[in-house]
Amino acid sequence: MSEFRLQQLKSHIVSERRITTMSGSPSPLTTHVLNTALGVPGSNMTIRLYQQDPSADVWHLITSGTTNSDGRCPGLITQQQFLPAVYKLHFETGQYWASMGQTSFYPYVEIVFTIPDPGQRYHVALLVSRFSFSTYRGS
Repeated sequence: MSEFRLQQLKSHIVSERRITTMSGSPSPLTTHVLNTALGVPGSNMTIRLYQQDPSADVWHLITSGTTNSDGRCPGLITQQQFLPAVYKLHFETGQYWASMGQTSFYPYVEIVFTIPDPGQRYHVALLVSRFSFSTYRGS
C-alpha cells in the first residue's frame, strides 16, 4: 500500500468525539466506513440503525442516514435514545459498489452488538472491499 494511502487512512481514523449531533452534544454511538480496496473513506453509503426488542424478537428502526465524504454518519442516536440493548448497524454495501459501477459479493453488511453501559461512547468501524469486510470497536 502506498504511503499516500496509508496517510489518508490514518487521517480518517481519529477520535469521533468531535462529531456532534444537530443539538450540539456528541453522539454516544459513531461509525466510520473505510474502502480498503481504494484506500479512501466509504462515502455516500446508506446506513440504518436498529434496536432489538427482546420481548418480541424484532428490530425497530431508530434512524437512517448516509455517510459523508469522510465515511462517517454523525448524529446516529441521541444520549436520551441510547439505552442498554442489542443494536444492529445495516450498511448497504451492494448499492455503494453499484454506484461506482462495480459488483460486490455482499449486498449488505449487518453488525450486531450489545451496549451494556450507555454512559460510554462506542465506535463501530467497517473496513470494506468488494469481497471482504472487517469490523472492530474503536475508541
